[in-house]
Amino acid sequence: MTRHPGLGRLTAGLATATVLCLTASGCVTVHGELEVLPGAKKPEAAQALKDFTDAYNAADKAFDPALDADRVTGSLGAINQAGLKARRTYNPDGNKAHEPLVLDDATYVVPKKAGWPRWFLADTDSNRDEDGGKLDTRWLVVFVRSGPDALWKASYLAVVPSSGVPEFARDEDGFATPVEPDDDGLAVAPAELSASYTGYLQNGSPDVFTPSTSTSGWRETRRTTRRAGFSYQYVDQPLTRAAFAPLGLRTEDGGALVFFSSKHFERQTAAKGLRPEVNADVKALLTGEVNSSLTKERISSQLVHVPPRAGAAGSESGSGSGGKVRMLNRLPGLVAAKGE
Repeated sequence: MTRHPGLGRLTAGLATATVLCLTASGCVTVHGELEVLPGAKKPEAAQALKDFTDAYNAADKAFDPALDADRVTGSLGAINQAGLKARRTYNPDGNKAHEPLVLDDATYVVPKKAGWPRWFLADTDSNRDEDGGKLDTRWLVVFVRSGPDALWKASYLAVVPSSGVPEFARDEDGFATPVEPDDDGLAVAPAELSASYTGYLQNGSPDVFTPSTSTSGWRETRRTTRRAGFSYQYVDQPLTRAAFAPLGLRTEDGGALVFFSSKHFERQTAAKGLRPEVNADVKALLTGEVNSSLTKERISSQLVHVPPRAGAAGSESGSGSGGKVRMLNRLPGLVAAKGE
């Protein structure tokens, strides 16, 4: 997939103090707010979902990134803004095939935490089910608010089968438990997921992911990609800071559901007399001139289930992952291209 309590809660003395406590997750404590509080109230979360959906639809209809720029951030924001920019270039009159996105039947999974940013997960039903509705899916949208005067922005989106949404660990008040970036009770700490994923794609190590089209399958596709007269190079980089920080929630099995980001480059080099193909999206985001090489830059967000570390308190056996991280969804998007 209720927010800030307001500055009125603070005493006059605390209100004058601005304290920034930066952690591995990018968490910031502002104006001395150290109390552990729910990330959002339900009406606030519902309004954030509506504001995002309205802005998204307006931007998609006009192919105008400015119309939802203040409602997206992180990897979702980078992908959304680049995609709209590209499509506007070759569709200056807007999206003639626009169909409004509907996100309803929402359940809000709200963690308690101290300081900022605060966040929550909206587990929603959409009107964009795949296979003509044969596959029932849920759209999981993460909303983040960076401070008491900031807007709620959607930072992550994942689409998963309804049966793939895990049960979250909740307290007696129904609030979820956030996972710390360096949690050593998990098979892989959230802060290490991006580096683990990009390292695995580059050289197969660490081998901490279950086989899937986005892990072992993608490595194999890269290895076997062949085209006469062309060579391919791939570079993968972790993406973990600020708006791209991982966010996770504890699940009932002792593991966690975690969103994280990464960056990927694909360089295609042509032999003499040949030229890499440039499609409309690439052309719209291109800098330089494509003569013999083309480098595509993509940002990707991933949703994974991380099992508990073997022997960790509260862990359960028989999760079916063999102690490895299971990829639930990957959302990549072209954000830039460079020709040489």
